[in-house]
Amino acid sequence: MRNGISFYRIGAVLIKELRQLRRDKPTLGIMIMIPIVQLMLFGYAINTDPKYQPTALLIQDYSPFTRTLLAGFQNTDYFSMVKVVSNDREGHDLLQKGEVQFVITVPTNFARSIIRQEKPRLLIEADATDPTAAANALSALNGIITKALEHDMTGPLAALQPKGAAIDVTVHRLYNPEGFSRYNIVPGLMGVILTMTGIMMTALSLTREREQGTMENLLSMPVKPLEVMAGKIAPYVLIGYTQAAIILLAAKLLFGVPILGSVGLLSAALIIFLICNLALGFTVSAGARNQTQALQLSFFLIMPSILLSGFMFPFRGMPEWAQSIGSLLPATYFIRIVRGILLKGNDLVLIWPNAWPLFVFMLITMAIAMKLYKQTLD
Repeated sequence: MRNGISFYRIGAVLIKELRQLRRDKPTLGIMIMIPIVQLMLFGYAINTDPKYQPTALLIQDYSPFTRTLLAGFQNTDYFSMVKVVSNDREGHDLLQKGEVQFVITVPTNFARSIIRQEKPRLLIEADATDPTAAANALSALNGIITKALEHDMTGPLAALQPKGAAIDVTVHRLYNPEGFSRYNIVPGLMGVILTMTGIMMTALSLTREREQGTMENLLSMPVKPLEVMAGKIAPYVLIGYTQAAIILLAAKLLFGVPILGSVGLLSAALIIFLICNLALGFTVSAGARNQTQALQLSFFLIMPSILLSGFMFPFRGMPEWAQSIGSLLPATYFIRIVRGILLKGNDLVLIWPNAWPLFVFMLITMAIAMKLYKQTLD
């Protein structure tokens, strides 16, 4: 019956779609790979309880108590003693650069104060730009100290076993003392949003031109590939700056995120990051046959930038293989730059360790995009 539902006709359309999907191998491959990649990332790479976080030591009293206490910190797996500093300034510089997560200061006359039961003060300074990264380690401090000192307060020193805490632990959460998660999330959103829009808009724009046949118009024009690329990138750079301005205004006015560093320095880093993403969009468009494939390939690149860049989860909490992948993503370095400028007031010298990899990535992606685009013109 023509007016009724025919399972025969439904089956015919189904077979047609399956055959078309079989011919479209890139789309089929992406559909299979996306859930596999998501399972791998969420199952193995994501960890909200980071261990072995780099810690600097400022030791002003070398004693058996100090050695026992530091061994207790090391044995918890939360702290990894990587450097000994000679003064407070050196420790603060390491925190500001992001090279260490904690600085532990053992004061002078530490052992004498314990023996006299005067409760010496142990200072723990933490980089709290990402509150999640430091939370579990800081919450375990009192238990670590009590258990460690029990080892030494035996025999003749058993009488020193205090009823309460033997040490007064003072924790300074630098750059985000209230532990607001929005101070960490909102600046990171700038990197994620610009990654999403930069890659997708460029990839879809070029793929759409090929589908609509307007690419032939570009081929007939007396312009060089670099000129075409620059002309197509320029509008999206302006859009990216507009998005960044909106995010900065919202961060300051709606969420109260401090802006301690130079907005001009952030703008200079921003253009490098935008070009990285737009060049990636060009690369995606070269490998996509249609807009659907361009969208899928864009998502395939965007997903690791969200999960492995340190935006949502602590970067140091991921296994080494995941950190290696994250270190190849421009969003990883740009998010560190944004957080450093806004929350720490970092200058060019302090952001340079994250700025130069971004610049190198820009040059590489531009070279690849130009080569692929020349092949397209040929």
